[in-house]
Amino acid sequence: MSSFEEELERSGSLVFTNKGKSMLPLLRQNRDLMVIEKKGPDRCKKYDAVLFKRGGKYVLHRILKVRERDYYIVGDNCRKGEYVRDEQILGVLKQVVRDGKTVEVDDPAYQRYVHLWCDLFPLRAGLFFIRDGVRFTGRKLKKLLK
Repeated sequence: MSSFEEELERSGSLVFTNKGKSMLPLLRQNRDLMVIEKKGPDRCKKYDAVLFKRGGKYVLHRILKVRERDYYIVGDNCRKGEYVRDEQILGVLKQVVRDGKTVEVDDPAYQRYVHLWCDLFPLRAGLFFIRDGVRFTGRKLKKLLK
């Protein structure tokens, strides 16, 4: 079995399904397919969803800010981001296959989703903070009431 890096080097792209919930609502765990193309020599752009490796795990998150030496990226379902350098990025999302339909990243509907979702990040992050606080409090109450 080859690694993602080997597959990208060999064929220039890879297709797989995701694990985890960090890219909801766009990507549903174990259901939707992602088509990733190997990163070229050019820098990535704001709104690109990029594949990188963190601590031995592959992660697909979206670029919210392009800086001189790195990118600020965050998952669509996350409230905190991180900084990633060009050399860490393995590939860029080009297509999503959802319920048998292929959606290209340059599709106008996809672009509307990305702009709306990303441009509202500060509001979304605040709502996720509240959501996470409610979940945390609920778990603590359950333990106390047992």
